[in-house]
Amino acid sequence: MNSSRLCLSLLLCLISLGWCSPLERIFAEEPTQPARPTNRLAAESSPYLLQHAHNPVDWYPWGDEAFAKAKRENKMVFLSVGYAACHWCHVMERETFEDAEIAAFLNEHFVCIKVDREERPDVDQIYMTAVQMISGSGGWPMSVFLLPDAKPFWGGTYFPARTGDRGQATGFLSIIRQINEAWKSQPDTVSKQAEHVTSAIQAQQALESKEERSKRPALQPSWVDAVARELARQFDEDHGGFGYSETNPNQPKFPEPSNLIYLLHRAKQQGLDEVERERARTMLTATLDGMIAGAMFDHIGGGFHRYSVDRYWMIPHFEKMLYDNAQLASVFAQAYQLTENPEYRLIAERTCQFVIDELTAPGGGFYSSLDADSEGVEGKFYRWTKEELDEAANEIDGYATFAKTYRLDQPPTFEEEFFVPHPGKPLAEIAGETGKTFPELVASLEASRKRLLEVRAKRKRPPTDTKILTAWNGLMIAGLADAGRLLDRPDFIDAAIASADFIQSNLVDENGRLLRTHAGGAAKLNGYIDDYAFYVSGLLALYQATENPKWLAAAEQWNDKLLELFWDEADHGFFFTTHDHPTLIVRVKDSVDSAVPSGVGVTLQNLADLVRLTEDKGKPKLYVERILQTLSSLTPYFQRAPASVPRAATVLAQSTSAFPG
Repeated sequence: MNSSRLCLSLLLCLISLGWCSPLERIFAEEPTQPARPTNRLAAESSPYLLQHAHNPVDWYPWGDEAFAKAKRENKMVFLSVGYAACHWCHVMERETFEDAEIAAFLNEHFVCIKVDREERPDVDQIYMTAVQMISGSGGWPMSVFLLPDAKPFWGGTYFPARTGDRGQATGFLSIIRQINEAWKSQPDTVSKQAEHVTSAIQAQQALESKEERSKRPALQPSWVDAVARELARQFDEDHGGFGYSETNPNQPKFPEPSNLIYLLHRAKQQGLDEVERERARTMLTATLDGMIAGAMFDHIGGGFHRYSVDRYWMIPHFEKMLYDNAQLASVFAQAYQLTENPEYRLIAERTCQFVIDELTAPGGGFYSSLDADSEGVEGKFYRWTKEELDEAANEIDGYATFAKTYRLDQPPTFEEEFFVPHPGKPLAEIAGETGKTFPELVASLEASRKRLLEVRAKRKRPPTDTKILTAWNGLMIAGLADAGRLLDRPDFIDAAIASADFIQSNLVDENGRLLRTHAGGAAKLNGYIDDYAFYVSGLLALYQATENPKWLAAAEQWNDKLLELFWDEADHGFFFTTHDHPTLIVRVKDSVDSAVPSGVGVTLQNLADLVRLTEDKGKPKLYVERILQTLSSLTPYFQRAPASVPRAATVLAQSTSAFPG
């Protein structure tokens, strides 16, 4: 049965039973901390898991203990996956997991597991694939029902506590009653459905048959151009960014840094037709200008919010993620180098400064995120009332210029009541219209910006997810090192060095391997390919910024460890988990760039950089071999969905001279 027929049959079956799920995906809610007895999650270090430590639900962390209990008692597993900055995760906690009746039913009939997706992206990937196959979409909180052997039977995202609570959506209490009844009365049917879903997940990992693999074409330079054509098709000509569709105008718009890095390279690529270079430059700069003209960028405190809920970059979802700001710091610094646009420099500097000021942990590592919400209200920290702005107008010299520049003298843009600063166009353009130079305009705005920042600092801050993730720190090391080198900011390079030192001191185990996460004073969990690849990219960026050979040596050391632990000798390419990682229902390869780049794509760039930087050490031959083998393994992506692998395509463009004849 192919995957589309499987999805249809599952949907028909589940709809006939009255099971449905609203597929909502929103983020960031302030945690609650009721003073009640704790469950097993109290022993965890993840801030997200600790937020659930007082639920009456008898939560287990992911591990052998939970599945042993499920097998021993022949119970289904309820798996709930989320993260600390997830709005609807916290809504479901308050509505559902704090509900005594629901908790009692779950505790009696299910083994309940709670997972922080940022700690366990391997678990998240597998079961998100299942949810997408079953429902046609996905998001968080993710709610999945598993057999005792971890095979997924059915799942969705957010569910209200009871039918009727939110429109026509089926309530979670009804769902768990029906699933429990199905497991007790029709275990063979449930098991068969779970086998079908699991087989489909496993089949998805096999991108091509053995016969197709044997007939792969040689690597084609035209595949790089195919990425550009696909991005051009997705490009919003009016406002920049990708993914806009007239048939779905309210689709959220994300920064997608991997697309921007591909366009940066293409805009500079030697030997490429000038028309193609200019087209890449246009898509790049239009997207950067769109983001900073809207409210995606925090024009008062610096740093980027997660995404825009509209086409115009006007209404952000207010959480700030380390990985977005890390990548965008590098992108804007490189864009400044390409264009000499001083606004790009300003944005890169303020992004780096935001991270240094607000996400730096003691010892030099970087925290993971800031929530969108404070005091249980979305965007409350960042939005302004008319009364607050009127007060500012009375006490700040030059405020009228600030208000006009950032459209605070216009009607409110957020929830028809609140104001969020946004210039509506690049500041350089506004400067020209007012007869000022760019530095003059920025200087005229600074007193108001600083005063509003002081006022805002007195508000209750959004919660911080204090996990320190090796992978995301690696991205931030690279962002700071790139910005420091290109903008002549040694303080940014110093911050990058401090994070690299923190990882080396706190996130390496006794066997010389990277660990995934550090929280609560301790590090744990096997590193994934992202942890190794992103850390190596940061070390290489540090070497380029400092020319200190110790960073190149460290990059080479961790890159070679990555090759040892993740390389697929049989089919080539890289697995997401190490060879000795605890067994899951499938071992994943993840080559697609999303908000976070693929570890495979970043590894390819690391290898290409190491070929260039270590020519005299004898290893480039192995590195080139791994580059070509991995690019070849990505042939199905280049042929069917080229825009899904822009990082790999960037390396493909660099490797033209190495193509087989």
